[in-house]
Amino acid sequence: MQCLVNPGKRGRFRDERRIKVEKGHVSGYRWVVLIAFMLLAGINQLLWLNFVPLLGQIQERYAVSEMMATGLTVCFPLLYVLLAMPSGAMIDRRGYRFTIGLGAVIMAVFAFFRIYTESFWFLLIGQVGIAIAQPFILNGITKLSADWFEEHQRALATGLGTAGMFAGMATGLALTPALNEEFGLQNTMIIFAGLTLGVSLFFLVAVRENPATRAGESAPRGVEGIESESLTAFSEMIAIVRRPDLALIIGIAFLALGFFNGLTTWLEALLSENGVEALDAGLIGGAMILGGILGSISLPGLSDYLERRKPVLIFCGFAGLILSLPVCLSGNLTLLYWTAGFLGFFFLPGYALLLAMSEELAGAERAGGAAGALMLAGNAGGVLVVAIMGILKSDVSGWRPAEYFLFAILALVCLLAFWTRESFRPGSESERNQATGS
Repeated sequence: MQCLVNPGKRGRFRDERRIKVEKGHVSGYRWVVLIAFMLLAGINQLLWLNFVPLLGQIQERYAVSEMMATGLTVCFPLLYVLLAMPSGAMIDRRGYRFTIGLGAVIMAVFAFFRIYTESFWFLLIGQVGIAIAQPFILNGITKLSADWFEEHQRALATGLGTAGMFAGMATGLALTPALNEEFGLQNTMIIFAGLTLGVSLFFLVAVRENPATRAGESAPRGVEGIESESLTAFSEMIAIVRRPDLALIIGIAFLALGFFNGLTTWLEALLSENGVEALDAGLIGGAMILGGILGSISLPGLSDYLERRKPVLIFCGFAGLILSLPVCLSGNLTLLYWTAGFLGFFFLPGYALLLAMSEELAGAERAGGAAGALMLAGNAGGVLVVAIMGILKSDVSGWRPAEYFLFAILALVCLLAFWTRESFRPGSESERNQATGS
């Protein structure tokens, strides 16, 4: 006997069954998406810093000045300042998969420019292209986290994304000299280009936007209710900075990332005044980044568990202030290794917390622009603090005025953190089911 069912109902049942099946895959597949982003962000940071240990050899090999050689790395923060908001607006307008994928393609193409090592200019062109790709890749972390992870796991997801960045930094600094010594510069660039191509293809194939979100269960609207289709970099920036709570978060990022960039850029010079050799200074910097990787996995998860952002952010600020004192003022190697590691562990996760707070305050639809504004401020702060520290160096007092400047920055960060607004907002049951697939 034939069972007669209304065709409209049958179609609706099929749609509901399809959405239910899609949700069943979300819980596990979100980790594939996050790992793909971590690898892509990590390789981007590796390509940024891989020339830092080779700057002396670059100067000698190509007969270029120190300023020209450092241009291979300095171009990254400079271009980030210019492209942070356009890339953030594109993420909000076109989606994070399209924008990050575009960055991945640009990065892979320009990584191959660096294989021609007979000319310094090919290396520089390659680095500039990769620097252009950087904001299109990194600004997508908060949008991706909001799309795939429930509120109780978004800081953890963002922390893991930043841990991938820190791991890429550490790998670039540690691996490049060994590969260069073993295989030569050109073969090292070939290896890195191959890795970049493989990781980029993995991202393009593996990453998709959450099907449950596409089915209509999108996150709340964000800043000023601006339609995504009408967004421009300028309009989004204006809407974001008009929000006092977001402007405060961005200001803290300006100071905190300025401190970190200033400390790491001048670390060897600061430690040399205390009798620390260059090799030990490099290892101490490595301990700080390693601590940052571990902390970015741990503290954002603690923030999710506590359902609080503000207290953990305040703790990160005060821990950074206390631990930076022995790092800058002590000459005891054992103390320096431990305090640098703990400084990275407790201070650097604040970066992930700031990103998570920017998404929570701006709303998921404006997460790309908010992340772009935050990273723009951080890179601008880094450039400014590094320059001011160089100016503050004195023939009489050495680097002490610059160190006191760093301490003052962290004291201001701690003060401003008390004025931030608690941004954690427990999601509805339907939002949690969307993220977990339950």
